[in-house]
Amino acid sequence: MPSSLSGSLAAVLAQAPQAGAWTANDTRLLTAALAGIAVIVVLISWAKLHPFLSLALGATTLGVVAGMPFGDLVSTFTEGLGKTVGDVGLLVALGAMLGKLLTDTGGAEQIVETVLRRTTNRTLPWAMVFIAALLGLPMFFEVGVVLLVPVVVMVASRAEQPMLRIGIPALAGLSILHGLVPPHPGPLAAVDALNVDLGITLALGVVVSIPTAIIAGPVFGSFIAKRVQLPPATHLLGKSSTETAPEKRPSFFAAVAMLLLPVVLMLGKSVADLLLAEDTFGYRVLDTIGKPVVAMMLTVLIAIVVLGTGARFSRNRLSEVVGGSLPAIAGIILIVGAGGGFKQTLVDSGVNTMITDLASGAHLSPLVLGWLIAVGIRVATGSATVATISAAGMVAPMVMGLPPAQGALVALAIGSGSLFLSHVNDAGFWLVKEYFGMTVGQTLKTWSAMETLLSVVSFGVILGLSAVL
Repeated sequence: MPSSLSGSLAAVLAQAPQAGAWTANDTRLLTAALAGIAVIVVLISWAKLHPFLSLALGATTLGVVAGMPFGDLVSTFTEGLGKTVGDVGLLVALGAMLGKLLTDTGGAEQIVETVLRRTTNRTLPWAMVFIAALLGLPMFFEVGVVLLVPVVVMVASRAEQPMLRIGIPALAGLSILHGLVPPHPGPLAAVDALNVDLGITLALGVVVSIPTAIIAGPVFGSFIAKRVQLPPATHLLGKSSTETAPEKRPSFFAAVAMLLLPVVLMLGKSVADLLLAEDTFGYRVLDTIGKPVVAMMLTVLIAIVVLGTGARFSRNRLSEVVGGSLPAIAGIILIVGAGGGFKQTLVDSGVNTMITDLASGAHLSPLVLGWLIAVGIRVATGSATVATISAAGMVAPMVMGLPPAQGALVALAIGSGSLFLSHVNDAGFWLVKEYFGMTVGQTLKTWSAMETLLSVVSFGVILGLSAVL
């Protein structure tokens, strides 16, 4: 059990009410929760078992220790898995399709080159944050890294700038979106588990991400580039994210429009909820096309036409691109689904209610508790998605009845905690280390420090927003 997680739970327990409220059953449920998380941590970190199997076995451990009948445990886990895959899995798949279309048609490259043509050496780090943020909207972190690192190397080489001054802003832009902004799997799973408004979460996630990415990106990048010197990674200059370059690329406007369309549609639904009467035609239209699945589906269908035409792709080629996006995300969908099963086990075993009562007695807000639990699981397992899913499941009852904006901020606080201190048990740590040609020590000073800064700064912004909303 990671010291940060066990320490935070112990602190809550120490402050719990002393007036006979704590029972032997509460002790059993707390033990079940800690045992389930410990199994997940050990299996992922030490046994190197796939997170899907680790989450399933963690849920089993939790249910058995909590005293659930095994038959009920199986049905509970599969029910949670099915609901989460139905709610989140389709969005993950559609996001992968959109990202693959942008990458293979050359739309992503068009965005990068257009922005870079309009920057100077002084504004390059800021441009890299912007590029990473745009490309990071529909893409998973690992895909974004593979796509952006050759660009970082090329830009640093041509501008004769230190690698980290260009690279850290790009990584910060990618990572903060991965942790806070739907349609990435972690934020989507948190929104689903907490049953909060996706449009509000997306809008507030962008608000939190902007100052956070600036501080952890250009500001920290300029600071650390003077202290950690890296040789130019020229061996990556010829690397391409696609096997065959398209004959022609879509326009910059078309590529950006496809990136922003689902965001605009989902935000439109939130605006309609606030400003329009439910019986009006405008409300019904915005409510329908703004539903996350509909917004993403429409965007993918429009992108097939717009980006495919822009790249002069045949129907067969487009079919291959869209179909080729799915195998890579099968594991992610399984992990998110298993997280839903773990969350449902927390609910049906009674652990959720116990944690809510415990935190309420200790006067600990769901914002703080969610962040602390996510930090502990992230540090222990290395997985931001597992940390988000697990923490969201544990604090979900505390969010019921909160105003929509406060509920969305709890989801963001959990995502913020999931970014804390990426180190040697995180695949992203090794991906960045190898691409940038750094030692383990250099990666800890740069990447790990940047991730911790992202988490701490974003949580500070979230607390500030919570005080005024």
